Amino acid sequence: MAENDGQGGGFSLFGFEVKRKSQSEKEDANKLSFVAPTAEDGTGQVINAGGYYGSYVDMDGGASSSDTDLVYKYRDLAQNSECDSAVEDIVNEAIVSDDSSAPVQINLDDLDEETVSDKIKDVIYEEFNNVVELLDFNFRGHDIFRRWYIDGKIYYHKIVDPKNPKKGILEVRYIDPTKIRKVREVKEEYDEKTRTKMVKGVNEYFVYQNKTLTQMSQGLKISPDAITYVTSGVTDSSRKRVLSYLHKALKPVNQLRMMEDSLVIYRLSRAPERRIFYIDVGNLPKGKAEEYMRNIMSKYRNKMVYDANTGEMRDDRKHMSMLEDFWLPRKEGGRGTEISTLPGGENLGQIDDIVYFQKQLYKSLNVPTNRLEEDSPFSMGRATEITRDELKFQKFINRLRKKFSHVFMDMLKTQLIAKGVVNEKEWKEISQKMRIDFMQDNHFTELKQAELIQDRMNILRDVQEHVGRYYSEEWVRKNILQQTEEEIERMDKQIKDEISAGKYKDPSKEDDMF
Repeated sequence: MAENDGQGGGFSLFGFEVKRKSQSEKEDANKLSFVAPTAEDGTGQVINAGGYYGSYVDMDGGASSSDTDLVYKYRDLAQNSECDSAVEDIVNEAIVSDDSSAPVQINLDDLDEETVSDKIKDVIYEEFNNVVELLDFNFRGHDIFRRWYIDGKIYYHKIVDPKNPKKGILEVRYIDPTKIRKVREVKEEYDEKTRTKMVKGVNEYFVYQNKTLTQMSQGLKISPDAITYVTSGVTDSSRKRVLSYLHKALKPVNQLRMMEDSLVIYRLSRAPERRIFYIDVGNLPKGKAEEYMRNIMSKYRNKMVYDANTGEMRDDRKHMSMLEDFWLPRKEGGRGTEISTLPGGENLGQIDDIVYFQKQLYKSLNVPTNRLEEDSPFSMGRATEITRDELKFQKFINRLRKKFSHVFMDMLKTQLIAKGVVNEKEWKEISQKMRIDFMQDNHFTELKQAELIQDRMNILRDVQEHVGRYYSEEWVRKNILQQTEEEIERMDKQIKDEISAGKYKDPSKEDDMF
């Protein structure tokens, strides 16, 4: 499957490559700098590595194992009931699906017909639908987004037939983040003129190692074009490690767990009314008195125990010490045998501390705290009635969607380039004007858009009589209707086309008639 590259028994790149290596090295050689390109995906760097050996790429090494531990921590964190509820709120808002529409669609409205013809647009639409089908996103979109959100990263192997790349992506397979890592190999050379090390190029690749199937410490080297890799965009202070959006919730969840456990223990220990037995031992010596008291204890002791695992009561002598009665000996000369009760806890219904840490957890995940309240109403009224927290939450969801959309864009890029629809240079130009639209089920979004249009139309009617005297038509379209240069040009073209098609008369000619 992988061939030897002659570098100390290493492996050559396994996977589909879009660019030729010689072309890439030639371009990097012309870009001289004393710093390497910034890695926004948290990828660490290897300086002048002769291969891909060492603790950095060793999946059992310190750096890799710490990343793996973080992923396991995030997954364990998501099992907490309060954290799971907050995560579900986020995922449900981000990925919406119904019986009639797909959860995601590609929008090519900003592409000019001069740059991209309608025929090419149809091909892009078709290939995007193929990508959605390869991911099975219509049915598994919720699970895929949740997995990316919790782990903080997601990997997919794009399987392409190297002998016939025209077929495009044949299959995509999910890769566990704990078994793969991205490596950036920075090539440096000493420059005599500047007397400093200059970066001659950067070589990026992935290293995969399945610990359960192989004991190869160096792993398998994979071309970056064969892997779809999308991170959360959140990194630590050193920007060398990718973090999950759940990282801020580590402390609140641990504090919440401790508070809940302490509350349960306190209630178990303070809820029952325990008895206090004062046993009259007379003039018995110490040893005899203790033996006499133990006999009384065993005679009147309650031996029924509640089994928390099965929910049954059983006869057992192993009592919880915090629930036992108190047996106190009393010497001669005092009062006789006496039995009294110790009152139970009086503030067992106070859970303010628990609620406080629950709110802290929701705040750490950017989820509005009012969603914790079961009886809080959901506003379906005007946009002015929406709370500030809900508005901030919607903006956070939009940022998540934009970051996650790179999964579709990367696979679409591979599809179009492999099938010869566009080349890499053309893709860089048109991809900036593409966007992924996610289905909206938030009624607030529709209300907000409708109210914005209504307010603009009202202002437009008020200022219409002043157009041509105090305001120009261009100023009105840019400042009141908030239309950009491209939108104005596109609207004018659409109006001319519709007038030519006879849908309505030219308003300028009607004004001339009067």
